[in-house]
Parts: sequence; C-alpha cells; structure tokens
Amino acid sequence: MRYLITYLLLFITVSTASASDLVHSFTSPAFSGIGYSSHILTIEQLEENRRQKIKDDKKSAADKAERDLKSTNAYKFKNNLESRIYATLSKQIADNMFGEGATIVDDTWYESETPFGDNVKWKRGTDARIYVIITDSNGDVVAEFDVPVGEFAF
Repeated sequence: MRYLITYLLLFITVSTASASDLVHSFTSPAFSGIGYSSHILTIEQLEENRRQKIKDDKKSAADKAERDLKSTNAYKFKNNLESRIYATLSKQIADNMFGEGATIVDDTWYESETPFGDNVKWKRGTDARIYVIITDSNGDVVAEFDVPVGEFAF
C-alpha cells in the first residue's frame, strides 16, 4: 500500500508538471532595441538638463560673488572716491579750457596740460561744435571727440 501511494503521488505530480522553452529577453531598450530611440532621447535630455543646471549654478554663483563685492563698504568708498577724483579733474580741465591758463597753439587751437601730464587741445569749429584731442605725455593720441555747442558760448 505504501508503494502504491508513492507511485500514485509521483504520477499525479509528473502528469501536472509541464515545461516550455526558456526564452530570454532584455527589458532594457538599450539591449532589446524596442523603444530604443525614445530611450536615447530621454537620456540625452537628462544629460542636457544636467549640463544646463551646472552652467546656471556657475553663473548664479558668479553673480552672487559680484553682488557681494559691490555691497561692501570698501567698494562703495572706492567708487565714491574715484567719482570725486574724476569730477575734480574734469573741473580743472574745464577751468584750464575756459580760463586764463590755456596757451594758444595757432589761430584756432588752444592747449592746456592736465595734472597727470596729458595735453588737452581744443577748438571751436565753424560748425557749432567743440573739437577735443587728448594726448598723453609721449604724444600719443588717447582720445579724440567733438561736442555740439548749442547755446553754450565761450
């Protein structure tokens, strides 16, 4: 009886067991090829977003450093001092241009020297403009410009 039950049990389990061929397929589109183009586009978009975020982070860090620098008292003091020096210099040049300190180069051109050794030459043209030429101590032209006179007279 014992053998019969064992054979019967073995027969039941063998008859219900079935097998099929093992088929392996990759689930990743990178290996299977199914949906590969959208997979590559997704990866490329993620990489581009990462590169853009790194660029944005660098730019925002540089902007923050510049804002921090401009908000210091030393920076404000330097800018204030620099603007006062330029204002004083422009007043001295204007006083030399329109005052008694200018020398006449020829019939139309006047010349004066700045405190820094530069020469400023100017003339009033017949076309209602003032022409200015600034040369350094070596004689090289640093700036050349003209200004409309308008109602201004000297």
